[in-house]
Amino acid sequence: MSKSYYVYILASKKNGTLYTGVTNNLLRRVFEHKNNITKGFTFGYEVHKLVYFEQTDSIVTAIEREKKLKVWHRDWKIKLIEEMNPKWNDLYYEYGGKEYEEGLDKDQLKKMYSKK
Repeated sequence: MSKSYYVYILASKKNGTLYTGVTNNLLRRVFEHKNNITKGFTFGYEVHKLVYFEQTDSIVTAIEREKKLKVWHRDWKIKLIEEMNPKWNDLYYEYGGKEYEEGLDKDQLKKMYSKK
């Protein structure tokens, strides 16, 4: 069974602040951003909407793509987002975010994230 890796873009709002990242678990990582579990850029700028993602089975490919997207001009990123998601919907909920959250064990979450 192959593992999946994701390159993703979060936004604060339509045409707002953008953040590009890479992960091996898209729903978990976006959940962490939405809940400010890691205090960083997305926390400081309230960048919590998943507006774009790509999936690959290679971590090397995912990291290379993330690095390329991070240096792209903002206009290019906006065009990429709007090709996949013209209304800038929060794709987290369209791809199972609500179901992901419903399946979480709250006590386990506290243990996992109290160490960070």
